[in-house]
Amino acid sequence: MSWAERLGPCPAFSSQQAPAMDVCLSSAQQPGRRGEGLSSPGGWLEAEKKGASQKDSTGGALEESDRIEPSLHSLQKFVPTDYASYTQEHYRFAGKEIVIQESIESYGAVVWPGATALCQYLEKHAEELNFQDAKILEIGAGPGLVSIVASILGAQVTATDLPDVLGNLQYNLLKNTLRCTAHLPEVKELVWGEDLDKNFPKSAFYYDYVLASDVVYHHYFLDKLLTTMVYLSQPGTVLLWANKFRFSTDYEFLDKFKQVFDTTLLAEYPESSVKLFKGILKWD
Repeated sequence: MSWAERLGPCPAFSSQQAPAMDVCLSSAQQPGRRGEGLSSPGGWLEAEKKGASQKDSTGGALEESDRIEPSLHSLQKFVPTDYASYTQEHYRFAGKEIVIQESIESYGAVVWPGATALCQYLEKHAEELNFQDAKILEIGAGPGLVSIVASILGAQVTATDLPDVLGNLQYNLLKNTLRCTAHLPEVKELVWGEDLDKNFPKSAFYYDYVLASDVVYHHYFLDKLLTTMVYLSQPGTVLLWANKFRFSTDYEFLDKFKQVFDTTLLAEYPESSVKLFKGILKWD
Protein backbone atom coordinates (compact mmCIF):
# COMPACT_ATOMS: atom_id res chain seq x y z
CA MET A 1 0.00 0.00 0.00
CA SER A 2 1.40 3.39 -0.98
CA TRP A 3 0.51 6.87 0.28
CA ALA A 4 -1.42 7.33 -2.95
CA GLU A 5 -3.47 4.22 -2.20
CA ARG A 6 -4.09 5.34 1.37
CA LEU A 7 -5.21 8.81 0.33
CA GLY A 8 -6.81 8.18 -3.03
CA PRO A 9 -6.09 10.24 -6.16
CA CYS A 10 -3.81 13.17 -5.42
CA PRO A 11 -4.11 15.97 -7.99
CA ALA A 12 -1.04 17.99 -8.84
CA PHE A 13 -0.89 21.31 -7.04
CA SER A 14 1.46 24.23 -6.84
CA SER A 15 2.82 25.94 -3.75
CA GLN A 16 -0.17 28.27 -4.00
CA GLN A 17 -2.64 25.38 -3.71
CA ALA A 18 -3.23 23.48 -0.48
CA PRO A 19 -3.63 19.69 -0.51
CA ALA A 20 -6.91 18.25 0.67
CA MET A 21 -5.39 17.12 3.94
CA ASP A 22 -4.57 20.57 5.21
CA VAL A 23 -3.23 24.01 4.39
CA CYS A 24 0.54 24.09 4.74
CA LEU A 25 1.73 26.73 7.16
CA SER A 26 4.14 29.28 5.81
CA SER A 27 7.60 29.65 7.28
CA ALA A 28 6.42 32.60 9.33
CA GLN A 29 3.41 30.72 10.69
CA GLN A 30 4.98 27.40 11.57
CA PRO A 31 6.67 27.10 14.97
CA GLY A 32 10.26 25.94 14.79
CA ARG A 33 10.59 26.69 11.09
CA ARG A 34 13.30 29.11 10.08
CA GLY A 35 13.18 29.39 6.32
CA GLU A 36 13.17 27.51 3.03
CA GLY A 37 14.95 27.17 -0.27
CA LEU A 38 14.34 25.26 -3.48
CA SER A 39 16.70 22.45 -4.38
CA SER A 40 17.49 21.36 -7.91
CA PRO A 41 14.55 19.55 -9.59
CA GLY A 42 14.26 15.95 -8.50
CA GLY A 43 17.79 15.92 -7.20
CA TRP A 44 18.56 14.98 -3.62
CA LEU A 45 21.94 13.72 -4.83
CA GLU A 46 22.50 16.81 -6.98
CA ALA A 47 21.86 18.98 -3.93
CA GLU A 48 24.50 17.02 -2.01
CA LYS A 49 27.03 17.47 -4.81
CA LYS A 50 26.30 21.18 -4.99
CA GLY A 51 26.75 21.51 -1.24
CA ALA A 52 30.07 19.71 -1.40
CA SER A 53 31.39 21.97 -4.17
CA GLN A 54 30.31 25.05 -2.25
CA LYS A 55 32.21 23.83 0.80
CA ASP A 56 35.25 23.18 -1.35
CA SER A 57 35.26 26.78 -2.61
CA THR A 58 35.65 28.04 0.96
CA GLY A 59 38.88 26.11 1.31
CA GLY A 60 39.32 23.33 3.86
CA ALA A 61 35.71 22.24 4.36
CA LEU A 62 35.67 19.64 1.60
CA GLU A 63 37.74 17.15 3.59
CA GLU A 64 35.03 16.92 6.26
CA SER A 65 32.36 16.73 3.57
CA ASP A 66 34.26 13.90 1.88
CA ARG A 67 34.22 11.98 5.15
CA ILE A 68 30.54 12.50 5.88
CA GLU A 69 28.80 12.28 2.49
CA PRO A 70 30.14 8.85 1.44
CA SER A 71 29.06 7.54 4.84
CA LEU A 72 25.59 9.00 4.33
CA HIS A 73 25.12 7.49 0.89
CA SER A 74 26.56 4.10 1.88
CA LEU A 75 23.94 3.90 4.64
CA GLN A 76 21.09 5.03 2.38
CA LYS A 77 19.20 1.80 1.70
CA PHE A 78 16.09 3.49 0.27
CA VAL A 79 16.25 6.01 -2.59
CA PRO A 80 14.08 9.15 -2.29
CA THR A 81 11.29 9.43 -4.84
CA ASP A 82 12.34 11.61 -7.76
CA TYR A 83 9.77 14.39 -7.43
CA ALA A 84 9.91 17.40 -9.76
CA SER A 85 11.26 19.55 -6.94
CA TYR A 86 12.19 19.41 -3.30
CA THR A 87 12.43 22.25 -0.82
CA GLN A 88 14.92 22.40 2.02
CA GLU A 89 12.97 23.50 5.11
CA HIS A 90 14.87 24.72 8.17
CA TYR A 91 13.75 24.06 11.76
CA ARG A 92 15.38 24.47 15.14
CA PHE A 93 14.58 22.13 18.00
CA ALA A 94 16.58 20.83 20.97
CA GLY A 95 19.33 23.33 20.26
CA LYS A 96 20.04 22.02 16.77
CA GLU A 97 19.41 23.37 13.29
CA ILE A 98 17.47 20.73 11.36
CA VAL A 99 17.12 20.73 7.57
CA ILE A 100 14.25 18.66 6.18
CA GLN A 101 13.89 17.81 2.50
CA GLU A 102 10.20 18.14 1.69
CA SER A 103 7.99 18.00 -1.39
CA ILE A 104 4.38 19.11 -1.72
CA GLU A 105 3.95 16.37 -4.31
CA SER A 106 3.42 13.82 -1.54
CA TYR A 107 1.51 14.03 1.73
CA GLY A 108 4.21 11.82 3.22
CA ALA A 109 6.97 14.26 2.29
CA VAL A 110 5.55 17.28 4.15
CA VAL A 111 5.91 18.28 7.81
CA TRP A 112 2.36 18.85 9.09
CA PRO A 113 1.31 20.99 12.10
CA GLY A 114 0.98 18.02 14.46
CA ALA A 115 4.66 17.18 13.96
CA THR A 116 5.93 20.65 14.88
CA ALA A 117 3.60 20.75 17.89
CA LEU A 118 4.88 17.37 19.08
CA CYS A 119 8.48 18.53 18.61
CA GLN A 120 7.77 21.62 20.70
CA TYR A 121 6.41 19.41 23.46
CA LEU A 122 9.35 16.99 23.34
CA GLU A 123 11.80 19.87 23.50
CA LYS A 124 10.01 21.62 26.38
CA HIS A 125 9.55 18.44 28.44
CA ALA A 126 12.83 16.71 27.58
CA GLU A 127 13.90 16.28 31.21
CA GLU A 128 10.52 14.85 32.25
CA LEU A 129 10.31 12.46 29.29
CA ASN A 130 13.93 11.30 29.70
CA PHE A 131 14.50 10.04 26.16
CA GLN A 132 18.14 9.16 26.85
CA ASP A 133 18.55 5.59 25.50
CA ALA A 134 14.77 5.14 25.43
CA LYS A 135 13.41 2.88 22.70
CA ILE A 136 10.99 4.81 20.53
CA LEU A 137 8.93 3.99 17.45
CA GLU A 138 7.27 6.65 15.33
CA ILE A 139 4.17 5.74 13.35
CA GLY A 140 3.79 7.60 10.04
CA ALA A 141 7.12 9.39 10.34
CA GLY A 142 6.78 11.16 6.97
CA PRO A 143 9.87 13.31 6.30
CA GLY A 144 11.20 12.51 9.77
CA LEU A 145 11.22 15.69 11.85
CA VAL A 146 9.81 14.09 15.02
CA SER A 147 12.18 11.12 14.81
CA ILE A 148 15.13 13.47 14.33
CA VAL A 149 14.22 15.49 17.42
CA ALA A 150 13.75 12.31 19.46
CA SER A 151 17.18 11.13 18.29
CA ILE A 152 18.80 14.43 19.24
CA LEU A 153 17.28 13.99 22.69
CA GLY A 154 19.11 10.66 23.01
CA ALA A 155 16.51 8.08 22.01
CA GLN A 156 16.97 4.86 20.05
CA VAL A 157 14.47 5.59 17.29
CA THR A 158 12.71 3.38 14.78
CA ALA A 159 10.98 5.57 12.17
CA THR A 160 8.25 3.83 10.18
CA ASP A 161 6.05 4.62 7.23
CA LEU A 162 4.83 3.29 3.88
CA PRO A 163 7.37 2.03 1.32
CA ASP A 164 7.20 5.05 -1.01
CA VAL A 165 8.07 7.41 1.87
CA LEU A 166 11.09 5.56 3.26
CA GLY A 167 13.73 6.96 0.89
CA ASN A 168 13.20 10.61 1.75
CA LEU A 169 12.62 9.71 5.40
CA GLN A 170 15.94 7.88 5.65
CA TYR A 171 17.77 10.63 3.79
CA ASN A 172 16.53 13.27 6.24
CA LEU A 173 17.34 11.10 9.25
CA LEU A 174 20.89 10.41 8.12
CA LYS A 175 21.52 13.99 7.08
CA ASN A 176 20.52 15.32 10.49
CA THR A 177 21.73 12.59 12.87
CA LEU A 178 24.82 10.97 11.35
CA ARG A 179 27.70 11.58 13.79
CA CYS A 180 25.43 13.97 15.71
CA THR A 181 23.42 11.62 17.93
CA ALA A 182 24.17 8.75 20.31
CA HIS A 183 22.01 6.35 18.29
CA LEU A 184 21.50 6.32 14.53
CA PRO A 185 17.76 6.00 13.79
CA GLU A 186 16.47 2.88 12.09
CA VAL A 187 13.97 3.03 9.21
CA LYS A 188 11.38 0.28 8.77
CA GLU A 189 8.33 -0.26 6.63
CA LEU A 190 5.09 -0.35 8.57
CA VAL A 191 1.74 -0.78 6.86
CA TRP A 192 -0.92 -0.23 9.50
CA GLY A 193 -2.59 -3.43 10.64
CA GLU A 194 -0.57 -5.72 8.34
CA ASP A 195 2.03 -8.35 9.31
CA LEU A 196 2.54 -6.83 12.75
CA ASP A 197 3.37 -10.17 14.39
CA LYS A 198 5.83 -10.97 11.62
CA ASN A 199 7.61 -7.61 11.37
CA PHE A 200 7.37 -6.45 14.99
CA PRO A 201 7.14 -9.58 17.16
CA LYS A 202 6.41 -8.63 20.77
CA SER A 203 9.09 -11.00 22.01
CA ALA A 204 11.77 -9.01 20.19
CA PHE A 205 10.43 -5.47 20.09
CA TYR A 206 9.50 -3.32 23.07
CA TYR A 207 9.09 0.46 22.94
CA ASP A 208 9.13 2.90 25.83
CA TYR A 209 7.34 5.44 23.66
CA VAL A 210 5.26 5.30 20.51
CA LEU A 211 5.00 8.66 18.74
CA ALA A 212 2.44 9.73 16.14
CA SER A 213 1.50 13.05 14.59
CA ASP A 214 -1.23 13.92 12.09
CA VAL A 215 -1.90 10.28 11.33
CA VAL A 216 -5.64 10.82 11.69
CA TYR A 217 -7.39 12.59 8.82
CA HIS A 218 -9.79 11.66 6.04
CA HIS A 219 -8.63 8.18 5.03
CA TYR A 220 -10.01 4.66 5.20
CA PHE A 221 -7.47 3.03 7.49
CA LEU A 222 -8.37 4.49 10.87
CA ASP A 223 -9.37 1.12 12.34
CA LYS A 224 -6.06 -0.39 11.18
CA LEU A 225 -4.22 2.58 12.67
CA LEU A 226 -5.85 2.01 16.06
CA THR A 227 -5.07 -1.72 15.82
CA THR A 228 -1.42 -0.82 15.19
CA MET A 229 -1.30 1.60 18.11
CA VAL A 230 -2.73 -1.06 20.42
CA TYR A 231 -0.36 -3.76 19.15
CA LEU A 232 2.76 -1.64 19.66
CA SER A 233 1.76 -0.68 23.21
CA GLN A 234 2.93 -3.05 25.91
CA PRO A 235 2.94 -2.58 29.69
CA GLY A 236 4.93 0.58 30.36
CA THR A 237 4.65 1.97 26.83
CA VAL A 238 3.58 5.63 26.56
CA LEU A 239 1.89 6.72 23.35
CA LEU A 240 2.16 10.41 22.46
CA TRP A 241 -0.22 11.44 19.68
CA ALA A 242 -0.49 14.97 18.27
CA ASN A 243 -3.12 15.76 15.67
CA LYS A 244 -4.77 18.66 13.96
CA PHE A 245 -8.51 18.10 14.27
CA ARG A 246 -10.14 18.82 10.92
CA PHE A 247 -13.08 16.45 10.43
CA SER A 248 -15.82 14.82 12.49
CA THR A 249 -14.12 11.48 11.81
CA ASP A 250 -11.09 12.74 13.75
CA TYR A 251 -13.22 13.09 16.87
CA GLU A 252 -14.83 9.71 16.22
CA PHE A 253 -11.36 8.19 16.19
CA LEU A 254 -10.55 9.98 19.44
CA ASP A 255 -13.62 8.40 21.05
CA LYS A 256 -12.44 4.95 19.98
CA PHE A 257 -8.92 5.78 21.16
CA LYS A 258 -10.25 6.64 24.62
CA GLN A 259 -12.03 3.29 24.83
CA VAL A 260 -8.74 1.38 24.71
CA PHE A 261 -6.25 3.91 26.11
CA ASP A 262 -6.25 5.80 29.40
CA THR A 263 -6.08 9.21 27.77
CA THR A 264 -4.68 12.51 29.01
CA LEU A 265 -4.80 15.78 27.07
CA LEU A 266 -1.26 17.12 27.48
CA ALA A 267 -1.40 20.28 25.40
CA GLU A 268 -3.49 22.29 22.97
CA TYR A 269 -2.26 24.61 20.23
CA PRO A 270 -5.26 26.78 19.24
CA GLU A 271 -3.38 28.57 16.46
CA SER A 272 -3.08 25.30 14.54
CA SER A 273 -6.04 23.35 16.03
CA VAL A 274 -3.62 20.69 17.26
CA LYS A 275 -4.25 18.61 20.38
CA LEU A 276 -1.62 16.42 22.01
CA PHE A 277 -2.65 13.31 23.93
CA LYS A 278 -0.88 10.76 26.08
CA GLY A 279 -2.26 7.25 25.90
CA ILE A 280 -1.57 4.27 28.18
CA LEU A 281 -3.13 1.04 26.99
CA LYS A 282 -5.86 -0.27 29.29
CA TRP A 283 -5.14 -3.73 30.64
CA ASP A 284 -8.02 -5.86 31.89
